[in-house]
Amino acid sequence: MNDPLIALADTIDWKIFEEKFEKYYSKDGRPAKPIRLMVGILLLKQLENLSDESVVLQWKRNPYYQYFCGLDELQIIEPCHPTDLVYFRKRISTEGMKVIFAMSVSLHGKDAEESQVIIDTTVQENNITYPTDGKLAIKIINHLHKIAKQESIKMRRTYMKEIKGHRISLRFFRHPRKIKKARSAMKRLKTIAKTLIRDLDRNFTQEQQEKYAEKFYLYMRILLQEKGSKNKIYSLHESHAYAVGKGKDHKKWEYGTKASLVTTKKSGIIIGVASHKKNEHDSKTLEAALTSANSNRSKPIKEAICDRGYVGKKEVLHTTISLPGAPLKRDTKYQREQKREKFRRRAAIEPIIGHVKSDHRMKINYLKGFIGDEINLLLAASAFNLKKWMNNFIQFIILLKLLMLTTALLQQKQEDRHKYDKLFLLLFRLW
Repeated sequence: MNDPLIALADTIDWKIFEEKFEKYYSKDGRPAKPIRLMVGILLLKQLENLSDESVVLQWKRNPYYQYFCGLDELQIIEPCHPTDLVYFRKRISTEGMKVIFAMSVSLHGKDAEESQVIIDTTVQENNITYPTDGKLAIKIINHLHKIAKQESIKMRRTYMKEIKGHRISLRFFRHPRKIKKARSAMKRLKTIAKTLIRDLDRNFTQEQQEKYAEKFYLYMRILLQEKGSKNKIYSLHESHAYAVGKGKDHKKWEYGTKASLVTTKKSGIIIGVASHKKNEHDSKTLEAALTSANSNRSKPIKEAICDRGYVGKKEVLHTTISLPGAPLKRDTKYQREQKREKFRRRAAIEPIIGHVKSDHRMKINYLKGFIGDEINLLLAASAFNLKKWMNNFIQFIILLKLLMLTTALLQQKQEDRHKYDKLFLLLFRLW
């Protein structure tokens, strides 16, 4: 019973989810899966960095997972179909995920109520291929062929053989000897896509035109955008994604959405997160991040420590924004040391962002749409907080065992104590 996952299951107040999510269910129809089961599986998925399919399979094999989800007896069948997790995420949406995240913050008690916080932004990349004009044009043509097949419309020409040749011409298009041919192929592919759109539009009925109006508008926006265009579209299925340049040598552009994280200064608990629909300057993301953090606390934040990317703001929502800079002449030695310690501590948020990305499924977001970005960010931050609680529990158990060992050694005879002097010193330091 000293396993950290069992201790976490016994600590979480699961009744909160029953009360908050009850409104999303109807009394009619087939009985739904227990709310604790679904919430538990979602948390296990993010904690262990598993897919929907993997977490359902691992749940069947692992008794600790089953206890965490509220079961007393070992089950030999899968708890649900993997697609049930998709429906559950859609059912409770962002508001439900905020309840789960608030629970993960409240577990840490007073440690989450620090007056000073650290804020930084990162990019949550979407699951899209590297965007090029040629790729997007070919995808649009393939989509148009599918639409024609679904609506039983016979097209005058499919251009399949010609497209195959242009696809080959696009290979290594940055090579000086091939760039001219590649540009010609890109131009021709866009022309073919526009021709197919016009051909389908002529053969559509009024109902079909209304049905596909939004898709065709998206296709035309992609085909007409150029190098200097604003609000570019980089993917057909993730049209909200935008390009963010964070100055990385190994990756010039990242395609997804910007995400803000707010952590406590000393304990390193994530107390606020926010996804941003637009690629705004960091200083404009502060309000959303601080609003999220304050909603999960009883006391307002007094000071936010940021990097130089947040220049332009000195106070947001009655919170002082501190940025690193040259020391002032009027500062005393104590004030300078305080500032130095404060801004050196600011770098502690960088490994936290790294762990959230590598360990809790925020490196690439596989959930669809901007709502999917918000849900994945909230679940990843919740998983990080729960993992931190579990690590603290393990340390507590180790210290408890050391204390018991120390007590047993102290009960030895006086003449034997000199043998354990070094061990006593080590145990005292650990405690």
